[in-house]
Amino acid sequence: MHIVIVNRWPRFQDGQRWDFSLGRFEELIDHERHRVSYVVDSVGVTGVLADPSQIAGLVEIEDVNDFEALRGAVRQIAEQVGPVDQLIAVSEFTLGIAAEVREALGIPGPRPEDVAVYRNKLRMKELVAEAGIRVPRFASCGTAESAVTFARTTGFPLILKPVSGAASMGVHRVEDEATLTTLLGEIDTSDHELEEFIDGPIYHVDGFAAQDSGIPFMAVSRYINDCLSFEAGGQPLGSVVVQASPLRDRIEEFARRCVSALGMTSMPFHLELFVTPEEDLVFLEIAGRIGGAEVPYLTEKLFGVNLFQVWLDALCEGRVAVPARTGDPSGGWLIIPKPDGLPARVVTVTSMREEFGTIWRELVPTPGEVLLPGGSYDAVHSGRFILTGDETAVEEDIRKIIAGFHIETVPVSE
Repeated sequence: MHIVIVNRWPRFQDGQRWDFSLGRFEELIDHERHRVSYVVDSVGVTGVLADPSQIAGLVEIEDVNDFEALRGAVRQIAEQVGPVDQLIAVSEFTLGIAAEVREALGIPGPRPEDVAVYRNKLRMKELVAEAGIRVPRFASCGTAESAVTFARTTGFPLILKPVSGAASMGVHRVEDEATLTTLLGEIDTSDHELEEFIDGPIYHVDGFAAQDSGIPFMAVSRYINDCLSFEAGGQPLGSVVVQASPLRDRIEEFARRCVSALGMTSMPFHLELFVTPEEDLVFLEIAGRIGGAEVPYLTEKLFGVNLFQVWLDALCEGRVAVPARTGDPSGGWLIIPKPDGLPARVVTVTSMREEFGTIWRELVPTPGEVLLPGGSYDAVHSGRFILTGDETAVEEDIRKIIAGFHIETVPVSE
């Protein structure tokens, strides 16, 4: 089989950062049994660690999200190595363009309309609602006039978001019509939607959908704060794995219904849902990829499941093998975002490892290090922590870390 990997992720060799350490293509794909090629950008090339003698082809382009460039690179590899049997993209930001290239070049695998069910937030809610699952009231912005009409009917607050966005980027909580009107004048309304605001904590379910949409593995977690507060409000974001309870049973069944309604197969998923004060379950959104932040690392630590390995085995070997689940472990993670006023040099920072025995991994910047703007959950933030232990104890410790953590920085001239 000729496999082409589209990679935009780095790998780090400093022994401190664990980001992308589970996506070890050189170990998880048999480079002797298969011909394995890569299309990368300048960052993604650092994530290609296979022996050069085992790489069938490698093309570096400026932007792997440039359709013409990606199509040209894949076509070049096909001409040099042979027809492509699998074009694999594991990043949220390359799933859609990889589908477009498959369609353009006649490569087997998901097409744009297939990817839309877990990339397009309008389409996914339409399908889930058709299956009788509760979703927030929603509408395409279409025109500014139709968006304002929907808002007046639904009431405020509302959520305004990109149809194909990720990681809460570009998402706004809109409190009134004046604010909505201003925002509508600043965006492409054809690429945005409005959603009813749902009150209640947000849970996430991370698992794998097998060939028949069955779920051989999933873990339910509860956010501490939420992604929007992290991205837009600079608030810490955490999560705790939920242990056995009637509510967890209901959420697991809810996940099965969602995955089945969307026909998701042979892929990981990251589902988010609300639990209302009345304990009703309401669909928020789903992604056909592995959860971000510290999700995959905690999943492997607690359950011995590397979702990257499960995914690549399904695509490259046609099998899904998940270790048998033992016990009912819990753990959690916490990211404390960068301070305001970047770029900034770190003067002092609090290590929490000695104070909390639940901490398995800790990443804090060193004094003298310069924190730069930008980056997502995998950037060097003020502090990142992965914890293991009882659900209640882990949540208590996460909240104590938030309260006790301190970082001091000074501005740096650009």
